[in-house]
Amino acid sequence: MENLPLELSNPIYCDEDKAREQLEAIRWGDERFCPHCGSTTKTEPLGGNSMGPGWYYCSDCQGKFTVRVGTIFERSHIPLHKWLLGFRLMASSKKGISAHQLHRTLGITYKSAWFMAHRIREAMKESFPGPLGGEGKIVEADETFIGPAEWFYSNEHGWQQKRGTKTKMKVLTLVERGGRARSVKVESLKSAELGTFLAKNVKPESTLMTDEAMHYKKPGKQFARHESVNHGEKEYARGDASTNTVEGFFSIFKRGMIGVYQHCGEQHLQRYLTEFDFRYSNRKVEDAERATIALRGAEGRRLRYVQSRKRA
Repeated sequence: MENLPLELSNPIYCDEDKAREQLEAIRWGDERFCPHCGSTTKTEPLGGNSMGPGWYYCSDCQGKFTVRVGTIFERSHIPLHKWLLGFRLMASSKKGISAHQLHRTLGITYKSAWFMAHRIREAMKESFPGPLGGEGKIVEADETFIGPAEWFYSNEHGWQQKRGTKTKMKVLTLVERGGRARSVKVESLKSAELGTFLAKNVKPESTLMTDEAMHYKKPGKQFARHESVNHGEKEYARGDASTNTVEGFFSIFKRGMIGVYQHCGEQHLQRYLTEFDFRYSNRKVEDAERATIALRGAEGRRLRYVQSRKRA
């Protein structure tokens, strides 16, 4: 996908044929394949006015298909040019874009916009989620807590948080310096559970950076080096030891969740984490390329409405 300016008049965002051609180029390139059987040699355009443009026929399995089949777009009645704009908006909005804003911008119902956003988050999942770090690399780990809470504005102190009565959700995030972020909703911050998660998601030859929390002490021993900073003593950096990178990630995440999304049910939190992880991990590319990466993730994934209402 070329780096086109984000203008509503751009052909791929307002013309269905241009959008379909763009999606075909992203998904198939020069080698179209049948999503039913995988054949790359026996597919050809299906003629006739009754089918409409974009239909193909596979003589190997005798199946008919479009570029939507086998992706999150399958069985969606939303035009492809609105899908492409939705992907571009979510990929380029640093703190996210609400379903209400999508519904107003794209001219679709709020329910459709909400479902679209969750399907785009599904496409943003890591395709090959191998462990972070490696020899000579640093991975920072930290946790934060989110909702439920009431928020109010004070002219003197800015945004202030009033504690809610329910238990807050726990989020654990790993950030490889100069690389990817990976966040998960966790039920417990006990040392044993953290050790299992870190062993699976961080290479043992890495350097682990954390704060002074005791639940990192034992898990940290499984890595080449473990350094911690004591925030309780107002120590925020010591040489290369700090958790400033992961805390920077949390600042973006919380601004988005509080200022844009405002509320997140526990069953959906992991999907929102996936969205923020995706944008952070692909922060070094232009907005258009980031949208293309997300569109490539639409391949082989489906999310039905009833599934989107359940836990991620």
